[in-house]
Amino acid sequence: MLFLWDWFTSILASLGLYHINAKILFLGLDNAGKTTLLRQLKDNRTVSAEPTLHPNTEELVVGQLRLKAFDLGGHETARRLWQDYISTVDAVVFLVDAVDRQRLPEAKRELDGLLSSDELRGVPFLVLGNKIDLPSACSEKELKFALGLQETYGKDISSNHYDERRVGSPIELYMCSVVRRMGYRDAFEWLSSFLQ
Repeated sequence: MLFLWDWFTSILASLGLYHINAKILFLGLDNAGKTTLLRQLKDNRTVSAEPTLHPNTEELVVGQLRLKAFDLGGHETARRLWQDYISTVDAVVFLVDAVDRQRLPEAKRELDGLLSSDELRGVPFLVLGNKIDLPSACSEKELKFALGLQETYGKDISSNHYDERRVGSPIELYMCSVVRRMGYRDAFEWLSSFLQ
């Protein structure tokens, strides 16, 4: 019976008639590309964004997902607001500037703080290493090491095999380039498998 329901909803989703509603936080340090990605997903255009000074909310559709996305900004003052939003979200998208190696320890501290939050236990985390179109960007292996993500959930594993007791929140790293529109489509498909 579950197979039949999954088949039916996938047909409806492919026709644009069925969506999974979710609240998602777009987090990361300033200049990681959060607002640019959000605008890319919403308007299908690449626009260079000014630093986010105040929380923004956008409603958008990405594949099967109908998202209420919160872009909270990444500068140090804005990060104090993150805690006010985490209690009611279904997922976290954490962007990292893969070129700015000097700030990777700072990004790791922020990510570690989020992952250790009781309110986010079991909430899926999609980590996007952005700006891979630039020659000085980290490799996926280097970024995983810098962020302490030696054990991620697995890009080829569905939510049906998720065991919260073993791994905590499901987390996976995908490398992408927001301005080149590459790498994040598969990432959002991975994320959607946890939001059904």
